[in-house]
Amino acid sequence: MRLEGKVALISGGARGMGATEAKMFAREGAKVVIGDVLEEEGRKTEAEINETGGECIFVRLDVTDESQWLNAVSEAESRYGKLDILVNNAGIARISNVEETSESEWDLVMGINAKGVFLGTKAVIPAMRRSGGGSIVNISSIAGLVGGKTTAYAASKGAVRLLTKSTAIQYAAEGIRANSVHPGVIESPMTLPLYLDTMEGREQAAARHPMARIGQPEDISYGVLFLASDESSFMTGSELVIDGGLTAQ
Repeated sequence: MRLEGKVALISGGARGMGATEAKMFAREGAKVVIGDVLEEEGRKTEAEINETGGECIFVRLDVTDESQWLNAVSEAESRYGKLDILVNNAGIARISNVEETSESEWDLVMGINAKGVFLGTKAVIPAMRRSGGGSIVNISSIAGLVGGKTTAYAASKGAVRLLTKSTAIQYAAEGIRANSVHPGVIESPMTLPLYLDTMEGREQAAARHPMARIGQPEDISYGVLFLASDESSFMTGSELVIDGGLTAQ
């Protein structure tokens, strides 16, 4: 198994892409801690993983709260003895141009998507140092690579991209790697209400990709699994684009 003996913390792991990552990691041998503000859905995912032979615990995690990050890391170490992997998966999206973006919307999106990744990264580094190294996988977006109409979202995901590179450079000598993943349009609870809740919206989203389909959570999770595993041991500060060819156009 590709993650046997590893311990992983996944933010936003209650549902959608995060839950898919958690289940895949567990199948590959990792002990998984899922952190989320959605307690009911988080407990359900925790139970599903444990009922199928995996090892998983749920912790409440508001990614904008440093104390909750420290608690999540402490729970991982006290339950499983160490922490090897962090997936900064939690995020939200808003679609507004510059003039339509309110200050409160900017702060909300930047708080969860950018500050949350910073706080998570900061919290896990001492634990990874104690375990002799680790892998941080940050979920950015193609919006972190190219411009668009998602003002705060694009800014937050661009911040994630460069925070990843800064982390990679600062901690490479300690065996702590950091890489970012840049999905195209993926079917998830985040994207569904934005433009995938109608047939017309789905067709338009699919048509943007040369592969002519919307991505599925599994498409991203396999890439995250690779970056979390020792198979990517010579990768740090890299961008893994999984977008059906969208940014190749």
